[in-house]
Amino acid sequence: MSTGEDPGDEPLGRVLLCRVIEPGDEAGGRWVREFGVGEVVRRLREGAPALPGVSETRWAGLVARARRAEPERDLAVAAGAGARFVGPGDAEWPGQLDDLGDARPLGLWVRGRPSLRMWALRSVAVVGARACTEYGTHVAATLAGGLAERGWVVVSGGAYGIDGAAHRGALAARGATVAVLACGVDRPYPRGHAALISRIAEQGLVVGELPPGDHPTPSRFILRNRVIAALTRGTVVVEAACRSGSLATARAAGRLGRFTMGVPGPVTSALSAGVHELLRGEAALVTDAAEVVELVGDMGELAPPRKGPVLPRDLLQPSARAVLAALPGSRAATVEEIALGTPTTRDEAIARLYELRALGYVERHGDGWKLTRQAVMSVRTGRGPC
Repeated sequence: MSTGEDPGDEPLGRVLLCRVIEPGDEAGGRWVREFGVGEVVRRLREGAPALPGVSETRWAGLVARARRAEPERDLAVAAGAGARFVGPGDAEWPGQLDDLGDARPLGLWVRGRPSLRMWALRSVAVVGARACTEYGTHVAATLAGGLAERGWVVVSGGAYGIDGAAHRGALAARGATVAVLACGVDRPYPRGHAALISRIAEQGLVVGELPPGDHPTPSRFILRNRVIAALTRGTVVVEAACRSGSLATARAAGRLGRFTMGVPGPVTSALSAGVHELLRGEAALVTDAAEVVELVGDMGELAPPRKGPVLPRDLLQPSARAVLAALPGSRAATVEEIALGTPTTRDEAIARLYELRALGYVERHGDGWKLTRQAVMSVRTGRGPC
């Protein structure tokens, strides 16, 4: 190596292994745990006999990768893009990623100024379909904005659709957001989100397992989802068909003991079918940021109870409500007729009728009593007469 540094050293060795071992490779994670970074790097660079758990053919491919790897160059390219490498044991490493066991990332490339560890402590994933509806876009942006306003970090995958809406919602609220990419952090993907990912890097964090310049593949998207799930306290799925990568994030969250949540959609929408299937299982139904925080937040962070509006007639005494209910809707009625329709006496009914007249609910018509026009409208529309 040009600087003479030993690639077997822990930090530089992990950088090399990120170039050699694919994300989520449990065999590679087991080697690091059992033999240590330095020994794994030595065997790969020297072409030693294969470590346990892989075929000779696959080991030969890993050895070829290791011989081409240039960890110092990767660090220099990352630094040029404003990124840094964070490995297990570093002060910035989020400890909750250790829950992944041998599938834990060998390290993360982080682009942005804030501390990943600190931001991950109070974070929620908002994920969903790429080909989403206007309903899904609106819900994701509103949900993310509400979480950001409450001081929560919104984590997503930077993709089109729900991911992009979640990031934009958090940014619009001047909040914190993290994009976890399935490629090098210096190579924004999708390209249509290059401006969005650059803005996230300026205002938040862009994170990835793959070294600079690496491109995404379908398998890498799926493996990336485990990092989103492990990094956060819970995962919210806004829209997802029955075959959606965002469901993999939710299921990974469930396996890791994180909260799994779903926002319901129309029962006729195929893009909500996967979410509804989650909700039939262990996922919790949520409709806004307050309900998400009630699950993932600290004790006492409760969502306000949902209640219908309090109407003026709800404030009436029970006897007055009974008299009001006994009046016909389209004609006047005598006191005797009204009293017969209520569990009260004639004199009590008269007293309640005069109270109701003072409040604008009834009016007198000769010897009878009739609902006012405003009272009739309030019954039909649910609004008060006054």
